[in-house]
Amino acid sequence: MEVVPIPVPSLGNRAHLVHDGQVGIVIDPPRDVRWAEEAAERAGVDLVAVADTHIHNDYVSGALTLARRHGADYLLSADEPVRFERLGVRAPDVLGYGRLRIQVLDTPGHTRHHQSFLLTPAPGTAAPGAPPAALLSGGSMLLGTVGRTDLVDPRLAAHLAAAQWRSVRAQAALDPRTLLLPTHGFGSFCSSRPVTPAEADDGTLPTLGDQRDHPALHLDKETFVTDLLAGLGPIPTYYQHMDPANRAGAGSPAPARRVTAEQVADAVLSGSWVVDLRRSEAFAAGHLPGSVNIGYSDQFATYVGWLVPWGDDIVLLTDSPDLLAPALRDLARIGIDGVGAHVVPDAAPLTATLRRADWAEYRRVSQEREPIVVDVRQADEYAAAHLPGAVHLPVQDVERAAATLPAGEIWVHCRSGYRAGIAASLLHRMGRDVVHIDDAWEHAERLRLPGTAAA
Repeated sequence: MEVVPIPVPSLGNRAHLVHDGQVGIVIDPPRDVRWAEEAAERAGVDLVAVADTHIHNDYVSGALTLARRHGADYLLSADEPVRFERLGVRAPDVLGYGRLRIQVLDTPGHTRHHQSFLLTPAPGTAAPGAPPAALLSGGSMLLGTVGRTDLVDPRLAAHLAAAQWRSVRAQAALDPRTLLLPTHGFGSFCSSRPVTPAEADDGTLPTLGDQRDHPALHLDKETFVTDLLAGLGPIPTYYQHMDPANRAGAGSPAPARRVTAEQVADAVLSGSWVVDLRRSEAFAAGHLPGSVNIGYSDQFATYVGWLVPWGDDIVLLTDSPDLLAPALRDLARIGIDGVGAHVVPDAAPLTATLRRADWAEYRRVSQEREPIVVDVRQADEYAAAHLPGAVHLPVQDVERAAATLPAGEIWVHCRSGYRAGIAASLLHRMGRDVVHIDDAWEHAERLRLPGTAAA
């Protein structure tokens, strides 16, 4: 039994291929299934089963497409109402594929009908010293945390948090040498708290035994539920559209449409979202008036899906055709397809500019006058430390609440500069005089600015 993690950084998730050298099983694949197929091709195995641990809230599943393309079984909880054929499974079902065995575990908490899959080699086929099993835990037991419990219905959050506590304890009772292979917890907002890089990527596959300090194993149920609910952050608005799409069985994404420079200008005038994929420094040096800067990164699709009203027309701008393919792929993963795309020629007149600064320049200016500062980080980041007098306005709320900001020049910052760049471009589009602090918060701490942890 071999495990091949398939990182999906734009979703903050991981899919997995588990195979025996001849047949393979894929768990929780994203919509663009070619990644999983290439992993199977490299391993030299046939895909015979595809499984979703739950109906996903943060991305469009590729499981149905992958199963149909390969004539494979699609495993999903028999209790989930969906509009397509699948192999409905329930605990304690055990299925065999080649030299692999899959035991279905009911692990409610992240969703009501969440399942985990325990994969083991057939008796007598395990390699000496190999892990006895691999637990594909989806959004149940994550590395040092659990999947959040308020996505199905906020009214069920406490009930499902208690279920998470019970599910984690049941999984922790398995052989501690069992590999723990969650889907969430690598940046997705489906995780109840961020997982640090050291927890997520130390070069080895984690085991259940590594989770001895997991909070669900050390806290009583009531304390665990209270702490979990208190730590839940905001929910990206596009999440509400993922569950229906996955229950309907999303097909292949619609291709992008090429738009001309004139059509881009018309899109700006009509109020469409014209999204510039370039880096913040390029956008600041010159951009199309009325465009918004959401530079391509692993966070790109999350913030497009969060900020752009669902169904609104989107046109992507870039000066590099190489950026279009990954940007379109990442948007398709969350159900946004058929968008416009335009490659800006080198000679195109980009007349709008935006001022950028670092923390050293902010310190110099703040010694002469008191700038208006807008902190667009999330509430937990702001609560940990913030500049005195800074207005807290999370990036997802900027467009809605911009009218409440004081008049005058606004200095915008976040933790790394990325979200501040988005917010600055939104405010700039509204006609505000903006300075984008394109610098890391750690540098503000190093300068011992008032309100930072190092002050």
